[in-house]
Amino acid sequence: MIWLAPIGSILALSFAGYLISYILKQDEGTEKMKQIASWVREGSLAYIKRQYTGVGLFFLAVFLLLFLLVRKGYLVIFVPFAFLSGGFFSAFAGYLGMWIATRASSRTTSAARQGLNGALRIAFSSGTVMGMVVVGLGLLDLSAWYFILDWYYSTHPLPLHMDKIGAITSTMLTFEMGASLQALFARVGGGIFTKGADVGADLVGKVEAGIPEDDPRNPAVIADNVGDNVGDIAGMGADLYESYVGSIVATMALAAVAGLGLAGVTVPLVLASVGVVSSIIGTFFVRSRGEPSQEVLLKALRRGVFVSAGAIAVLSFPVIKYTLGMQHIGVYGAVITGLISGILIGLSTEFFTSSKYGPTRTVASAAPTGPATVIIAGLSCGMASTVVPILVVGAAIFSSYYLAGGAASFNSGVYGVGIAAVGMLSTLGITLASDAYGPVADNAGGCAQMSGEPGYVRERTDALDSLGNTTAATGKGFAIGSAALTALALIVAYRNEILILGKKIDLSLLNPHVLVGLFIGAMLPFAFSSLTMRAVGRSAAKIVLEVRRQFKEIAGLMEGKADADYARCVDIATFTAQKEMILPSLLAILAPLAVGLLAGVASAIGLLTGALVSGFVLAVMMANSGGTWDNAKKYIESGKYGGKGSFAHKASVVGDTVGDPFKDTSGPSLNILIKLMSMVSVVFASFIVRNTLIK
Repeated sequence: MIWLAPIGSILALSFAGYLISYILKQDEGTEKMKQIASWVREGSLAYIKRQYTGVGLFFLAVFLLLFLLVRKGYLVIFVPFAFLSGGFFSAFAGYLGMWIATRASSRTTSAARQGLNGALRIAFSSGTVMGMVVVGLGLLDLSAWYFILDWYYSTHPLPLHMDKIGAITSTMLTFEMGASLQALFARVGGGIFTKGADVGADLVGKVEAGIPEDDPRNPAVIADNVGDNVGDIAGMGADLYESYVGSIVATMALAAVAGLGLAGVTVPLVLASVGVVSSIIGTFFVRSRGEPSQEVLLKALRRGVFVSAGAIAVLSFPVIKYTLGMQHIGVYGAVITGLISGILIGLSTEFFTSSKYGPTRTVASAAPTGPATVIIAGLSCGMASTVVPILVVGAAIFSSYYLAGGAASFNSGVYGVGIAAVGMLSTLGITLASDAYGPVADNAGGCAQMSGEPGYVRERTDALDSLGNTTAATGKGFAIGSAALTALALIVAYRNEILILGKKIDLSLLNPHVLVGLFIGAMLPFAFSSLTMRAVGRSAAKIVLEVRRQFKEIAGLMEGKADADYARCVDIATFTAQKEMILPSLLAILAPLAVGLLAGVASAIGLLTGALVSGFVLAVMMANSGGTWDNAKKYIESGKYGGKGSFAHKASVVGDTVGDPFKDTSGPSLNILIKLMSMVSVVFASFIVRNTLIK
């Protein structure tokens, strides 16, 4: 069955190729639409080129460090190369998603002139390309490394104290470290770029100057549209690629210590392949007849996800039966637990972020009394939204642990938790499609506004964009929920690695080393969020000053008789993002190493646990607060409380600008943070054990 993994990879990438061909055959629109799309495309590629150059140098430095540790005997020879390949495929997945998104936006605008259905089909196809590329490349790289390592360790000596399966999976964990590190750079850098440009454009354009969103007179509108692609497409693609492969390799590593051997390693890979088939089936159910409403569109997207989940529930049973056998059929229950948990988190997120329901409408109702009450209502809504995901994930951990045999074997139980994470992300092909189509619709709206299309075209793209805010928040919920389960599995993998190295550890909560680690770990997500929020604030301030300067100094700009200098705002956002992403990224790498070396491995495990708990709650709160503020603004723009240009609208714009870095920079970066710290700890476990000051 393990050969189903590369077959699933080929199937996913082939389907992505088919959709790319379909999108490129569609009408690009008017010459003005083509010109605007080319500006956004060129700005996006310029940013990605600069980011990948800087990140490439950092990866080279880490590669040399890992190679030095190989020479010193701490790591096996494959580790540095696995690290590089993980980073490369994570970056490549994000790039391909951005490449098609920048070509789909003007085509979505053009289709919106004829109706909402055609626009949805193009935008959703673009998102599906992102989903299929992520799962296809993930399975491709995982399969390649598995078969290479299986061949090598069949003919060469095994590392000390390891069997073949353990040697294979421990090496593949380093692949995930490369993917996590690239994802963090992409999410943080892209998030700083997109939200700095977005906040700056809104504050000066909509609040100060009183001009519409995406008005071509605003110098920051192209930077805003570029940001949607580099942050919400390339960054998100790298992020969810990392989440996807992380859940798989963590579970594979646990299979080795749980005594499940090759069969246990096979299950997560085959489940991922089953998810590919199920996601492709689900995409054919995202259809609606006639001229659909936003509610009908949401039902269509939800139907696709539910069909995929149902297909996985059916197909995963024979996978478990014929690999692990009926004696381990409880693992099937862990798969179902993950599927149900993902759906429940998605529905909870939809309730708190969609303008159909009370929470978002309550935030909108606070706008007539000013920005302060909007911000208070949005924060309150985000905090309340953490209750259901926490309870759901807690129930998922209990259920999957005991269903997989936790009462008899701790490692078997935690293997079940890892399988639940794989089950939750097995629908990623379609859930990511529902997430990634939103930025395409957002860009399509900007293209409609700047190219002077009739108002009904912008209304149609805005309907898709508003729905995209809800589905994007749902996608973040999946990523955050799966991150909690995967991080728990990685912490156990770290503990097992320490035990294999012959180190005894006391993980009692009464151990002061564990308590100190817990406190430091609980603090880190807040420190990380502070750095990223301040970075967005500084970037936005520079954009604000530049837009004000151009409004003042370019004669005829406000009258529409002169062109804005769009390139200048793109350059400012790019330079600031590259500079500001360095410190938060270093924090994620250095913190677990420093605590492990200075305070011991018990403190390091405490740090990882504290970061997991506080980071999960904080990420949910920030993502949902941001989604609520955004859709409350759009609810007012639909005509409620005075509509566009009213005092309530301006207050809601302020709330939305606060929510932008919440939902698109700091919040989604936290799920990478908690996993990357765990991965760094696992990879450097041997070095930490031998060199820690606390023996």
